[in-house]
Amino acid sequence: MSDDVKNVDDMSNWLEESEGLKDIREHEVVEGTVVLVNRDEAYVDIGYKQEIAIPKKELRYPEPDSAEDVVKAGDKIRVYIQSLGGENGGVLSKVKADNEIVWDELRAVKAHNDDPEAEDIETVDAHVVSVVKGGLTATVNGLRGFIPASQMELYFVKDLSGYVGQTVKALPIEIESHKRRLVLSRRQLLERERELKQQEVFGKLHEGDIVKGTVKRLVEYGAFIDVGGVDGLAHISDLSWERVSHPSDVLKVGQEVDVYVKNVDPDTRRISLSVKQTQRDPWLDRAEQYREGEFIEGKVVKLAKFGAFMEIEPNFDGLIPMSELSDRRIENADEAVAVGDIVKVKVLRIDLKRKRISLSINRARRESANANFRRYQPAEAAETVEEEN
Repeated sequence: MSDDVKNVDDMSNWLEESEGLKDIREHEVVEGTVVLVNRDEAYVDIGYKQEIAIPKKELRYPEPDSAEDVVKAGDKIRVYIQSLGGENGGVLSKVKADNEIVWDELRAVKAHNDDPEAEDIETVDAHVVSVVKGGLTATVNGLRGFIPASQMELYFVKDLSGYVGQTVKALPIEIESHKRRLVLSRRQLLERERELKQQEVFGKLHEGDIVKGTVKRLVEYGAFIDVGGVDGLAHISDLSWERVSHPSDVLKVGQEVDVYVKNVDPDTRRISLSVKQTQRDPWLDRAEQYREGEFIEGKVVKLAKFGAFMEIEPNFDGLIPMSELSDRRIENADEAVAVGDIVKVKVLRIDLKRKRISLSINRARRESANANFRRYQPAEAAETVEEEN
């Protein structure tokens, strides 16, 4: 056979073989069939001119003890073609193929959530791995992602270590697969959920309602209380009828309480709450122990431009107006009394609605003097009769 004829036959055979091969390119994901597996690698047929071995570290992350733990002969798997040719026929990776599938899924999730007409929200499960500068690392189906500290909660969290080991729902907000960059946000998910809850709560909550709430957070100026999934604020002055130095004096996080709805503002998404207005004011209980017209004693505890305050009981005061401090005209309260003086007063008025008790030193003195005079008159009259007889 001449050389020309041999070359023609070789070319013909090569063309026949090529026609049976798939159109395979590097840096693509294709489907292959596992034909052989041992401890260290799996041989896969992707329609190339030879089966290609995949080392176990490229079958699964983290690397398995044996390739046989991941695949078996006859399995159809998707692989990423890193390169073709060479002594081994090429370099394949199931790990990268799996990752590419995940990247595609993440892009689809983000596209869905970015669609203004989408009625629901799609999330991913992010397993928090570690705390790093600026936030947390997390894995999503084997891909490494980053959750910035500002994107973990609706409020600032100083110590993020408590999240390590947890799996949380999150949204993919930045995806750059060519850079292997994945940024996640739990905060945006919480904000969307809060918005839906707010729409529901603000639609049914009204001023004057008394509802159940759960204390979520304590701050210097009050307590944030969850009412049906939305936080309302109870100012420190609305936590108790008694004076409170700090909200922790009367409440603790997680505590369930009845709250009175003081105000609902759908525009600003603010709810003002009161804990104390669900309870009877102890001032009323104390006030009901006294009667207008009776005489009592107490200590002067404070002077003001309009009079003096007298302590009737600890943390329960009454006001002696300026005109009731003395039977003469005075400009200042200290012209008649001093802080610490024990004085006898007459209860003039108990105003339960305004929570005020008006007292009088003048009338107590005057009526006491009149009583003494009336007691003196009969004795004096009797003495006069005896003298005349």
